[in-house]
Amino acid sequence: MAHIREKNGSWEYVISAGKDPVSGKYTKIRKSGFRTKTAAKNEARRIEEELKQGTYLKESTMTFGDFFKQWVAHYEKRAKVSSVRARSIAAKRLLDEWEHHPISSITMNMYQSYMDDLSSSISANYLDSIHTTGRMIFAHAHKLKLIRYNPTEHFEKPRMVKDEVNEEAEEIEKFLDREELTEFLLLAKNEGLKGDLEIFSTLAYSGVRIGELVVLKESDINFNTNEVSITKTYFNPTNNKKDYKMLTPKTKGSIRKFELDPFVIQLIKVHLKTQKETKMKNRRVYHDQGFIFADEQGYPPTIKKIATRLQRLMKKMDTTKHITPHSFRHTNISLLIEANVPIGEIQRRVGHSDINTTMNIYTHMTRNTKEISSQLFSSHLSTLTEKLQ
Repeated sequence: MAHIREKNGSWEYVISAGKDPVSGKYTKIRKSGFRTKTAAKNEARRIEEELKQGTYLKESTMTFGDFFKQWVAHYEKRAKVSSVRARSIAAKRLLDEWEHHPISSITMNMYQSYMDDLSSSISANYLDSIHTTGRMIFAHAHKLKLIRYNPTEHFEKPRMVKDEVNEEAEEIEKFLDREELTEFLLLAKNEGLKGDLEIFSTLAYSGVRIGELVVLKESDINFNTNEVSITKTYFNPTNNKKDYKMLTPKTKGSIRKFELDPFVIQLIKVHLKTQKETKMKNRRVYHDQGFIFADEQGYPPTIKKIATRLQRLMKKMDTTKHITPHSFRHTNISLLIEANVPIGEIQRRVGHSDINTTMNIYTHMTRNTKEISSQLFSSHLSTLTEKLQ
């Protein structure tokens, strides 16, 4: 039977929990701070029932910050280093708020309120990343029975509203159409730096991710069949060209083979001949691992370096589009759509595990494709239209 008493202006319950199986000592469960005697009684009855049923959980007093360190050590053994880094970055926002809080004291209301507050100052993607990380951390704590409830359950994502909607900016596509790509690659050919034409042509004609491109090796290409194998990706958060890692691709579907246009294959062949001369010239310092787009010392180029070269060329074009190395992947997909390549084949070529990811690209179709679709539809219903006029 619980003992209920008043203490320092509030109410407290004390429950005898029997002998501790480890220490052999009699233990008590107590909690204070209830505003009324009835509230303390009701909570005490719930605890007594759990003790009777054997379902009582003694929540941990461990802080969120201390548990996060344990969780990271656990997660590191089960995830790629790039995933661990992404989760650690997202978790900084959670640590800012609850690093010194007991993890068991964080409620659903606290979690929802904090996420609502964050939504006014960060992007929707960043909020999703923070919530995904929080859900993983609290789910692990719940599995270890350190907390009674997972505060991320029943989370409702707030509606992300921009203060001002710039309709013109929203219309700016984040990829190049066929005419723009032609202009860009001619710039790369005539005014680009060494390797620019080969790198950006390969990106545009293949649709590979930039991380897949920089670690592409000569052994990954069958020059008899023009077939390219994608089996790895690049990880280098510090942009130190020597301090990189090669990881498995983003998803299982990202491991793939596809045929590359003969024009790009020929560009790569000529590039490799020039690269052999560089290897001989710098043989004492050349770190040869077979990378196709290696620098003067044999290391794969950093993604930052390619992005810088891209912006150098983009400044010479008359466009307001914000183009990044990843934009060439969307450029490739949009051109495949424009060429009426079946959606399943596009999915296979670009390595989308989920066909919905490929389907979503249709929302960014090029102007040419939209016009063709409209013409085809009008032609298909021309007989009906004549009868209705």
